[in-house]
Amino acid sequence: MPKEISENEFETEVMKSKGLVLVDFWAPWCGPCRMLAPILEQVDKSGKVKVVKINVDDNQTIAAMFGISSIPTMVLFKDGKPHSGKIGVLPFQQIMAWVESAEKE
Repeated sequence: MPKEISENEFETEVMKSKGLVLVDFWAPWCGPCRMLAPILEQVDKSGKVKVVKINVDDNQTIAAMFGISSIPTMVLFKDGKPHSGKIGVLPFQQIMAWVESAEKE
C-alpha cells in the first residue's frame, strides 16, 4: 500500500532513495484522486516502483516546489531526481509502461 508522507519525510523517502519512486500528489476532496488510489495500490504491489502519496492541502511547500497546479499529479523520481510527470487518472498498464520506460533509461 502506498505510504502517506509529509514534507518532513520527503527528503528521506524520495530524494535519498535509489531507484524509482512514484509520488502521487493528491487531496481527500479530489474525486479523480480517489479513483487513482486503487490503481496506485496495484502499481505499488508490482514491486517495480515505490509509491508514496503527498496530500497537497497539508504539504503545500512541496507541491509548490514541483509546480503542482492540478491533481492528481504523479511525479516519477529516479535516484532522487525528478524524471517525469503525468496529470490525471491513468490506467494501470499505462502507468507501468511509464515506469518501465524510466527504468530502462
